[in-house]
Amino acid sequence: MVTAIVHINAEVDRIPEVAQTIAEIDGVSEVYSITGEYDLLAMVRVAAYEEIAEVIPGRINKVAGVLHTETHIAFRTYSKHDLDAAFSIGFPEAD
Repeated sequence: MVTAIVHINAEVDRIPEVAQTIAEIDGVSEVYSITGEYDLLAMVRVAAYEEIAEVIPGRINKVAGVLHTETHIAFRTYSKHDLDAAFSIGFPEAD
């Protein structure tokens, strides 16, 4: 699984529609409205790196109202669930 974090600048008056359209794209798992330099953050999860090109420049960048994107590819994924499992290996669960 390849995960990409996509920061998106959108036309201010179209942010909700842009977010909804992006959320409906295959490979996009979540879209958040965020504060700061960017308007939206999209989580893209695909099976292979080649699919990143199809989803981000091929689909997200072409959504009406998208002005600019910046993409970051994740090397590893860490989650509370993963960390809890890693640190509990070999230890009995506490009652």
